[in-house]
Amino acid sequence: MDLSDIVIILCRPSEPGNVGAVCRVMKNMGLSHLRIVAPEPQPSPLGEGSPLEHFDESKLLARTVHAEDVWRNADFFNTLAEAAADCSLVVGTTRRRGRRRKTISMEPRTLTAWLKEQERAPVAFVFGNERTGLDEDELNFCNAASHIPVSDTFPSLNLSHAVQIYAYELFLAFGRVEENPVKGEWVPLEYPAVLQLTESITNTLAELGFYKRPGREEQTRFLRDLICRAGLTEREGRYLKDIFIKAARLGYNKS
Repeated sequence: MDLSDIVIILCRPSEPGNVGAVCRVMKNMGLSHLRIVAPEPQPSPLGEGSPLEHFDESKLLARTVHAEDVWRNADFFNTLAEAAADCSLVVGTTRRRGRRRKTISMEPRTLTAWLKEQERAPVAFVFGNERTGLDEDELNFCNAASHIPVSDTFPSLNLSHAVQIYAYELFLAFGRVEENPVKGEWVPLEYPAVLQLTESITNTLAELGFYKRPGREEQTRFLRDLICRAGLTEREGRYLKDIFIKAARLGYNKS
């Protein structure tokens, strides 16, 4: 499964600007399959019979920025069942629970971790109308539910913001190549490198006569745990190692 297996479905979106913003965040995260179900009527100069008749396209395109192609390639459907007909799993996004709604739900990170263990594709992520969210029938059609943890004081998320959170988690799970991190990204030392750095420091201290009494083993554990918790990068590890080496040289010169 990869990002090409992910489908974003918007049910009854009402704001053209929100749909344009969704296109942008999808492209940011490597997603390209957008499907729209029964968009609510909006004034449009395009007239009847056009797939864009329900949207003011100028407002929509102003928010897509460089993701116009996501919108141009979007598919339109009359019902959610039609939009998700080819999907092996349909996830409804909602913050509501109830007797006639899904009683259990997963947050985005838990959901994507679970999806990585599955052998199914494509997978649809369904988002409801900006004001009302998914209705009961739409949510009951979905196979699973997912929610974004938010503050109870203001639990309503903008549509594009909600899509962004899921798109980001999907990108981390299925699109990002961990072996090629972003330049300048903080990547902590792996454990073998921590052990090597700890050994180098204690060896240098030993050469300076620091361990004339027992205590090296205890200090080795202390330095190892400290470096692990500090999350030093490879560059920082080299820098710390060089500081101790230079200090040792200065010690030798003075003696």
